[in-house]
Amino acid sequence: MLPLFTLLLLAAATAAQKNTIFLLAGQSNMSGRGGVTGNHWDHFIPPACQPSPDILRLSAGLRWKEAREPLHADIDSRKVCGVGPGMPFAHAVLASGAAEPPLGLVPCAVGGTAIREWARGTRLYFNLVRRARAAAEGGKVAAVLWYQGESDTVSKADAEAYGRRMETLIWDLRRDLGDPDLLVIQVAIASGEGKYIEIVRNAQKGLKLHNVLCVDAKGLPLQPDYLHLTTQAQVTLGNMLAEAYLNHTGHPSHSIRDL
Repeated sequence: MLPLFTLLLLAAATAAQKNTIFLLAGQSNMSGRGGVTGNHWDHFIPPACQPSPDILRLSAGLRWKEAREPLHADIDSRKVCGVGPGMPFAHAVLASGAAEPPLGLVPCAVGGTAIREWARGTRLYFNLVRRARAAAEGGKVAAVLWYQGESDTVSKADAEAYGRRMETLIWDLRRDLGDPDLLVIQVAIASGEGKYIEIVRNAQKGLKLHNVLCVDAKGLPLQPDYLHLTTQAQVTLGNMLAEAYLNHTGHPSHSIRDL
C-alpha cells in the first residue's frame, strides 16, 4: 500500500499537476548550522521554522514524515545540525498559495563537501539522484535549492574550476532526473574556508544556464566562526529563496522576507 503522502501527491498531480517537491542540496549552510556552537545546538526554533502537517520531509530511510528541525539530522549525520533555510522556504511558498499542501522537502546536503564530491559517479551524487527519484514517485520535483562552495575557496584551482563543475552537475542532474528544464536556485556563498571566496562567488553569479537562478547570501549575519549563517540569517535566506522561486514561476511574492 502506498504511503498517505504519496497518495495525496498522486491525487494532486492528477488534478492539477502541482509541483510540490524541493531538493535541498550542498554543504553545511544548506543542511543547517543555525544555533549550533561547537557540538551543541541551542534548540531554538523560530516561528518561520515551526513544524506543520502541510510540510513533510523525506527521511534517510525514504519515508515521508512531518518536517521538523533539524531537517538534515539523519542525512548530515556526522555533524551537529541546526536550523537551515528549508523550513522558512516551505512556509513562504505555501503562504503564497503557489503550491498545494502537502509540500515535500528532500534533504540531501552534507557539510564540508567540495563540488567535486558531488560529480556524477560519486556517492553524494548517487544519493541525491536516488532520493530525488524516490520523492518524485508521487509528484514532480519543482526545484533544487543549492548552497555549496565554501570548501572550494581553499584552492585557487578548485575555485577557478567551480563554474565548469557546477554547470556539469546541473546538466547531469537534468539528464538523470529526466527533466531538461529542472529549476536550480543556487546561493552565492557568504563565507568560505579559504581566501578564494570571490572567485567562487563570481562563478556562481555568472552561471549562464536557462532556469538557473542565483540568490546572494553576502551580508547575511554569520556566527562567531565566520563560516555559518545565524538562525535568523537562515530564516532570511529561506525567504529569499522562496521569493526567487515565486517570482520565477509567476507568483507574486508580496515581500515575504519578514514572514
